[in-house]
Amino acid sequence: MSSNAAPIDRLLDLMARLRDPRSGCPWDIEQDFATIAPYTIEEAYEVADAIARGDMAALREELGDLLFQVVFHARMAEEKHAFAFGDVVQAITDKMIARHPHVFGGAERRDSEAQIRLWEDHKAAERARKLAQSGAAAPSALDDVPLNLPALARAQKLQKRASRIGFDWGDAAPALDKVAEEQAEVAAALAEPGRPHVAEEIGDLLFAAVNVARLSGVDAETALRDASLKFQRRFKAMEAILREQGKDEGRASLAEMDAVWDLVKAAERRA
Repeated sequence: MSSNAAPIDRLLDLMARLRDPRSGCPWDIEQDFATIAPYTIEEAYEVADAIARGDMAALREELGDLLFQVVFHARMAEEKHAFAFGDVVQAITDKMIARHPHVFGGAERRDSEAQIRLWEDHKAAERARKLAQSGAAAPSALDDVPLNLPALARAQKLQKRASRIGFDWGDAAPALDKVAEEQAEVAAALAEPGRPHVAEEIGDLLFAAVNVARLSGVDAETALRDASLKFQRRFKAMEAILREQGKDEGRASLAEMDAVWDLVKAAERRA
């Protein structure tokens, strides 16, 4: 592997050697698209985590790990004579040029919101063209929303697609009323013998909450991630105070923990 080669060429050569049937790494050779996919998703989350922490050194490393995943998939595809890394690069370059006519063509430059609408229109046209080429049934506005997206992100994406054809509340206020309606249905389900519909009703409640987030201009996935981080931060602070009081390892009552939790929240608000 030449140290004088371009960095991307060194990485491609490294991947080819790892996958060499005779001299490569046994683990890498055994992998396929399905077994590598979870690692690809994990690396994308680690990129997001580094960004959330503002850690540029970690971001550099995690972006490299994510790039390695792309190279891994491309190498396996090349071995099957399907496509190669260069084809991936060419495809995304062509797509971005086509989706930015205001930059690479003669189209009028518009504001960010208008550009998002044009972007979605272009993607919808691409989906319709691919469907026509495949000879499949009539397209749905909800086609091609990946099943393996995080649940909140997928819900939000489905709602955005439905909104494009007018199936939407249009404002967060009526969507919030829907949350109250779904909350009542969860309560009713909890009161049923055996509670057979609780999971379904809780799912409807979460879906309705995502609608409120979307119509408020909030990314539901990010909002829940931030809420989880806040809970973790406050919980650790509560644990620290309880340890100082000699009440660690579950020795505090719920009432005592609630009292300390309120202290932690109050301290955060004053900070």
